[in-house]
Amino acid sequence: MRGAGGPHHVDRRLGRGTLVATGTFACPHCDAPIPPHVPLSPASLLVCPFCLGSGRARDFLSLAAPSRPARVEVRIVQR
Repeated sequence: MRGAGGPHHVDRRLGRGTLVATGTFACPHCDAPIPPHVPLSPASLLVCPFCLGSGRARDFLSLAAPSRPARVEVRIVQR
């Protein structure tokens, strides 16, 4: 797509839901970054592939600044 500022990429997936925050998704036990490959609810159960620590998705999410690798967008979507 070309606009007044020059060519840029438009990701149509970002139009779904309301952006609430940007944060880091990492294991609460070993701090290994864990990129989620599918949308998750805060109560989804997860297991860290590095240390095998487990917890809810909300336990893996940090909204502290600055965000580190494994950045994620927290969105509210209607089911």
